[in-house]
Parts: sequence; structure tokens; C-alpha cells
Amino acid sequence: MIRRDGAYVSLWQDMPGYIPEPVSENSRHYDVVIAGGGITGITAGYLLQMSGKKCLILEAYTLGFGTTGGTTAHINTLLDTPYTTIIKNFSVNDARLVASAAREAIEFIKSNVQELKIDCGFEEVPAFLFAEDKKQAEELDDIYKACDQVGLNVRFAADLPVPIPFKKAIAVGSQAKFNPLHYIYALARQFEKSGGRILQNLPLKDATEKDNIVSLQTDKGEFTCSSLIYATHIPPGVNILHLRCAPWRSYAMAIKLTDDSYPEGLAYDMQDPYHYYRSQTIAGETYLIAGGEDHKTAHEENTEQCFRNLENHVRKYFPVQEVVYQWSSQYFEPVDGLPYIGKLPGGSENIYVATGYGGNGMTYSTIAAAILKDMILHHESLYKDLFSPSRIKPLAGFTDFIEHNADVVKQFVGKWFDVKDLDVLAGLAPGEGKVVKYDSQVIALSKDSEGQLHAVSPACTHLKCSVAWNLAEQTWDCPCHGSRFDPDGKVLTGPATRDLEIVELKTMSEQT
Repeated sequence: MIRRDGAYVSLWQDMPGYIPEPVSENSRHYDVVIAGGGITGITAGYLLQMSGKKCLILEAYTLGFGTTGGTTAHINTLLDTPYTTIIKNFSVNDARLVASAAREAIEFIKSNVQELKIDCGFEEVPAFLFAEDKKQAEELDDIYKACDQVGLNVRFAADLPVPIPFKKAIAVGSQAKFNPLHYIYALARQFEKSGGRILQNLPLKDATEKDNIVSLQTDKGEFTCSSLIYATHIPPGVNILHLRCAPWRSYAMAIKLTDDSYPEGLAYDMQDPYHYYRSQTIAGETYLIAGGEDHKTAHEENTEQCFRNLENHVRKYFPVQEVVYQWSSQYFEPVDGLPYIGKLPGGSENIYVATGYGGNGMTYSTIAAAILKDMILHHESLYKDLFSPSRIKPLAGFTDFIEHNADVVKQFVGKWFDVKDLDVLAGLAPGEGKVVKYDSQVIALSKDSEGQLHAVSPACTHLKCSVAWNLAEQTWDCPCHGSRFDPDGKVLTGPATRDLEIVELKTMSEQT
């Protein structure tokens, strides 16, 4: 079973982890190093290695550990940010470019599946967006016009693939679905066969650029490269992009039905938060995959209730036999509706980033990999300017902001607290966590399933925001920029690069 960034295992991650090919060489310099072993990093590495570059992929945990292993894997041109919004924020021509890039991404995935004979359950299916009341129907009319305007294969639909009453619906052809981990594992294997190298369980600690060479610090020493790609979902450290991307969590379930009424297509309602549906067959078993109940990270106190709300919603319309898997995942919403793909803001010439995919990670990750390949190879790209991070305007005083917030004070060094006193104060049941004030100190406490207390500093090591407990995934989540930590403070998700400070707990008898 693949380890993931939370307590629940997704439908995709219930399988053996990726084992890289053994390599005899131990190079320290590469043309390109990619930090991150999700679909963005693997696809970019594959494209660059096949183009003749010598590439290394550094993954902090294992391939598919993060959002790629937690996606519901819709591959679509019917995007979460509607084309009405993209046209409003950019232009009709720009919206057409977005639609064109999304179509190319689907075709690229399809061609890889066919040429490499990847057994990942890839299917081309239509996607349906449906309205359930008059107000939604009016909005849907505008979305239909915008989809038609940008060149999508869109039509009004009389039926849906899901048994949900609706007032009006549209259908867009040539969308797709697949098993994302089977897909990236196959690309990773081809990447290695072509001479690429993968190092798992090796986080990138720091990166500095000088004289067109990027120096990378890891627990296995220093590597250097000519180009670095942050394919880490959000770049680590402190960057202006953290103020332009908001972290959100979404909830998903893989469900067995009592009959064979699994939807063939992709379907989306227009509620707020909205719900989405599809099916997937894995090892001969078919599942309904439903998702929704999205909220900003660490802004929902009882995350377990989000699962119950989703299950209740599904049971209202589907004959549920069993919820086999449930999990949640994180994504980042860009402020203007489009991802940031290109050179990392801040003056770096050879450090690249891809972030802000919203809920369309499978599509935008593939777009990002193609754009970054073209940039590194100095090829022309139709989409480079549209998605460029340089479209964001510099913020006055941002440099001072970084200098003021980047240093996290070690406030608990040399201190210890009594286990019994804190346990009584917190009153935690197994699985619960909370931030408490004790003896003029603020401490993040959680209790595991065995009843053992864990204590860390609640100050996120990114920019000092106070973390909040995620009951469902048993993690400390930062509401500001989305960093996530396990109960002992270990970084699970960036942009933080340092663990939360451990708070030492002892009993009074240990001090006598």
C-alpha cells in the first residue's frame, strides 16, 4: 500500500509502491532536476528525458504520495473555472487558448496510453454539467455560450449519466478518465528506461542559483543542475505565489452499488460546494467515485462531517451497497482562475514552477509539463505568456514581508511540560487534536488511537500562521498557505520545508 499524506487511503493508492530501477552511476549534476513525483513532475521528466536532457526526479516521499494519489482523476476541457470567468478575467482569445491547451493535454495522455500500452483504464467519455433550479439554469445558459465560443464540442443534453433530477444540462464531448497512479508509474518506468533517475524519500531542503547553476541541498548531499522545476503542487519556501493561491480540500468516496447503475460519463452539479461523479473499473471491480464538500484548508472544524455529508448526498440518489474507500485531497485555487506555469517569481532565471491548478490537476499538470519542456528547450510555446507567473503584479513591501516572517523562533527549546496536566487540560478523545494555552504557552496537542499524547508548536514554519487539527486525516493543517504536518510535526505538504517544533512531554516522576 502506498503511503499518502493523510490517514485515509484513496482508491488509487491501495497498491504496491513504485520501486525505482537500481542505478550504478551516482551523478551529482543534471541538466534538469524535478522536485516532486506526482503527475506534473513525472510528465515533465519524461518529456525532457525523451528530448535528450539528463534528468533527476526528487520525491520527498514516494511517487503519487500527494494530490496525484488523491485526485478523482477527471481529465477535461470542461474546467472548474467556467469559460465565462476566464473570458471576463482575460479575453475570448485567451479562453480559446485555454480550451486548446486542455484538448492537447487529453490527446497527449491518450497517445501515451496507446503508444506505451499503459493499462490504466483510460476511457474517452462525455462530461455533463447540470442545473437543478432556475438560477442555476440561467448561469448554465451563459456557460453553454462561452463553451461554444471557445470551440468546445458542447450541446444541451436531455439525459444524464447519474440518477439526479435536473432542470437543464449541457454535455461536452471528448473528455476522459483513468487510473492516475497506473499512468504515472508507466511514464516513470519509461523515464528510467530512457536514462532518467528517480530518488524517493529525499526531500529538497534548499535551492540557490548562482552563475546559471542551481545548487540543491538534500539529506544525501548536494546536487547541481542547469534547470530546476518545482512540481510540488505549491513551491516551497516563501514566494509571492503563496499570496496568489488559496489552499482548499475536497472529499471523495469510492462506492460499490447494489446494482450496475455506474455512470459512464463525468457529471457535475452546480451546487456550492458542488459535487462530481464518475466510475472506474480496477482489477475487475467497478466503483462509483463521488466527490465534493470542498472548503478552504483548516477552515472546517469537523472534517469527518464532510465525509458524512458527502455520503448522505450520494445515498439520496444512488443504491449504495458499501463505501469502500474515502479520502480527502488538497488543491490550490489561483486568484484569477488560471494556473501559474513558468519561471518562479523573484528573479530566478533557471528555476521553474507549476501551481494553482484548482480542481483540474490532471489536465493542467499535462499542460504545465509541455510548457516547461518548451521553455527549458528554448522552443516556442503558444501558452507560455497566458500561464506565466509574471502576470502577477509585485506587491509593495513583499521583500520586507519575507524577511520578517521567514524566521521561526524556537520557543520551546529546553522546555518541557507535564503530560498529565496537559492531558487533563485538553480533554482529548483518541483521534482528536486542539490548540491549547498552558502556562503562558500555546501548544498543539493531539491524541493517537492508543491514547498517547503528541505535542508540537502550533506556529507553521512557513509564515507562522497557527495550524488547525484535521480530524479526518489526523494532520495539522495551516489555514494560510496550506502546509500540512503529521501529529509529530513532520512536513507532509509544502510550502513549509521545516517540521513543526516538538514540544517535550514528561511526567513529574521522570523529573524526580
